Amino acid sequence: MQDTNELQRQILEVVALIPYGKVASYGQVAKLAGLPKHARLVGYVLKHLDSQSKIPWHRVINSQGKISVHRLNEQGENVQKILLNEEGIYLLNNKVNLKTFGWNT
Repeated sequence: MQDTNELQRQILEVVALIPYGKVASYGQVAKLAGLPKHARLVGYVLKHLDSQSKIPWHRVINSQGKISVHRLNEQGENVQKILLNEEGIYLLNNKVNLKTFGWNT
């Protein structure tokens, strides 16, 4: 098995490719990184990403179009939702429309 740093690098390289205004699922990122069936690893890597990182972690959502809720700002607002809204990606019933905003690779 490859070492953890190599796996992390592969995942972050794919996340960096997600275009502005588009989202990808954890599973999609894993597959593109050459790690099919390792969506949870993608989530783990992004959860532990340095908060100052320029990697667009906020563009990765689950396969149902739902965002994560673990990163909140000082006002208790979901940082991921704010960042997606800034890119013109909006949520309806707390979900992103994957047909509209999904990254087609």
